[in-house]
Amino acid sequence: RKVNISSSLESEDISLETTIPTDDVSSSEEREGTVKITKQLIERKELLHNLQLLKIELSQKNLMIDNLKVEYLTKIEELEEKLNDAIHQKQLLSLRLDSQLALQQEDARKHQALMKQEMETILLRQKQLEETNHQLRERAGDIRRSLRDLELTDDCYEKLKSLPEDQLSIPEYVSIRFYEVVCSLRKEISDLQMKKGSLTEELSGYKSQLKCLTESYEDERRNRSELEVRCQRLTLELADTKQMIQRGDYRQENYDKVKCERDVFEHELSELRRKYEILEVSHKAQVKERNDLSKELATIQQSLNLLQKDKDYLNRQNMELSVRCAHEEDRLERLQIQLEDAKKAREEMYEKYVASRDHYKIEYEKRLHEELEQINLKTNQEIERLRSTSKEMYERENRNLREARDNAVAEKERAIIAEKDALRKYDQLLEQYRQMQLGTETKVAELLHQSKLKSFESEHVQLMQQETAKNLSQCQMECEKYQRKLEV
Repeated sequence: RKVNISSSLESEDISLETTIPTDDVSSSEEREGTVKITKQLIERKELLHNLQLLKIELSQKNLMIDNLKVEYLTKIEELEEKLNDAIHQKQLLSLRLDSQLALQQEDARKHQALMKQEMETILLRQKQLEETNHQLRERAGDIRRSLRDLELTDDCYEKLKSLPEDQLSIPEYVSIRFYEVVCSLRKEISDLQMKKGSLTEELSGYKSQLKCLTESYEDERRNRSELEVRCQRLTLELADTKQMIQRGDYRQENYDKVKCERDVFEHELSELRRKYEILEVSHKAQVKERNDLSKELATIQQSLNLLQKDKDYLNRQNMELSVRCAHEEDRLERLQIQLEDAKKAREEMYEKYVASRDHYKIEYEKRLHEELEQINLKTNQEIERLRSTSKEMYERENRNLREARDNAVAEKERAIIAEKDALRKYDQLLEQYRQMQLGTETKVAELLHQSKLKSFESEHVQLMQQETAKNLSQCQMECEKYQRKLEV
């Protein structure tokens, strides 16, 4: 190939040298002097130049053709090698296919033999079952014919009952059992009818009692309405008497009353301010806790980023993490048990708090009810005294009413003090409950956070384990393929 290329280049050089040079022609024309540059000479030079360019292009195309020939020859050789490899693989696969076909044919023959044996045994068993079925049908028809008349009298039942069961036939035994069941059912029916009659009599008595009770209820309702009207009249009379008393002694008592109300309002204002300060302190504490939680959340996000960066390191320590995962699962179970215990304790504390609150509330209501009853009794007594006494005893009754009013005011103040003590105790218990609730909620949040981290780690480990299992299965498949190739 190299020789051909060099020979073509030498031939081109020779052809270039054989052409007529332009310098010689121009010099000869100048020497002559008489010969002038004509149009034909210019055209001749252009044609020679174009011819030289075409020769150069021809040589370039020849080189390209030679290069393409070399490339195609190399490709042909590669394709021939691939063809030989494919033929070799085809021969190996054909041999393997023949061996597999022989094995499958032997397996099919064995399977057909086993199927024939099983079919023969199944046919024999079917014949035996058909014979036994025919016999059982005949026996069932005989028994059905014999079990038509099963009713017995008492004398027949006693005679058959005295005989042993071995000597009895099937219809006799069935009739005995039927007679026993029917007799028991008849007795139950008679008992139920007796009970029905007694219950109907009781129902009629209850209806009469119900009528009597409804009539008595209506009478009581009428009496109650009359008493309510009377009570309303008495209350109106009491209000009138109180207004008269207030009009008589308004100037003397107004100063003390206003002063007492002012003291009460000032006391309530101080308590409200104290409650506001307590609420403000609790609000600040909650804001602080929220800021702490936000900081913890930022740290948790940073830890998550670090965990994502440590993925490669966790891949190397897969075996150690599997062991640690088991330990952490046990620890998670223990923490869940502790969490359930904490929830139970919180529920018990809440129940105790509700029970104590209900107890104090009931006691307070009882006291108020007793005091109201006492006040009602005293007012009723005073009203009766007012009716019984005359106008001459008006001053003495006013004194008694003043004393009763003072007692009522004192009792009211005592009740207010008791209510304040109960509210103070209630506030203390509520603060303790809130503190306990905050502590339990923080513990629960920490435990949930730890459990989420552990679950995230376990899921990550499971994913790594699944990836390793997939890689292992792929490696096993490849190993099996290579083993089959080696066997072939």
